Amino acid sequence: MTGAKAARDIDEYMWTVRRARSIGLRAPLDYEFFNADRQAVMTVRWVYLHMIEEYARHNGHADLLRERIDGQTGR
Repeated sequence: MTGAKAARDIDEYMWTVRRARSIGLRAPLDYEFFNADRQAVMTVRWVYLHMIEEYARHNGHADLLRERIDGQTGR
């Protein structure tokens, strides 16, 4: 990967993050996203809950790796 492509990818990612945060500040939790057939697919509430679950899952994975490295278990 070239430095120019990496910088462009990071810029695009950061733009996406800013856009998502901007929309998230204005959207009510019950706002529904629709697919091409105009069927409700998910709500903002579902997205937030899904992200919390994903963060928790990945934090758990990181904790397992840390425990293998230092031998300390959670208290």
